[in-house]
Amino acid sequence: QVQLVESGGGLVQDGGSLRLSCALSGATWNIYNMAWFRQAPGKDREFVTTIRWIGGRTDYADSVKGRFTVSKVNAKNIVYLQMISLKPEDTAVYYCAASSRDDLRFDLPHSYDYWGQGTQVTVSS
Repeated sequence: QVQLVESGGGLVQDGGSLRLSCALSGATWNIYNMAWFRQAPGKDREFVTTIRWIGGRTDYADSVKGRFTVSKVNAKNIVYLQMISLKPEDTAVYYCAASSRDDLRFDLPHSYDYWGQGTQVTVSS
């Protein structure tokens, strides 16, 4: 089992920045891929970004490219999501996710085995 705990959410103004953190614990040696998803009220959970736990390859949703950066510190079992130039449409609950397998569809929620409880990000206009 892997436990994930997100932190760093909050209320920011349009154009502002936030950095989210995801702390991992448990069977972290089993992790292949980490990701961030988000879910706005009334909408499906949406892929944001992914990072390979070993190697660090990243992929981003088009909607966040150039504004969001995912990174990790394996020795500390932490994954970060740096968000700049935030927009009201970025408002959502942000979830950290972990997968123990290599799945070509890293952009789909069902590819991930473990989830955090989520952290709210609200961007005011």
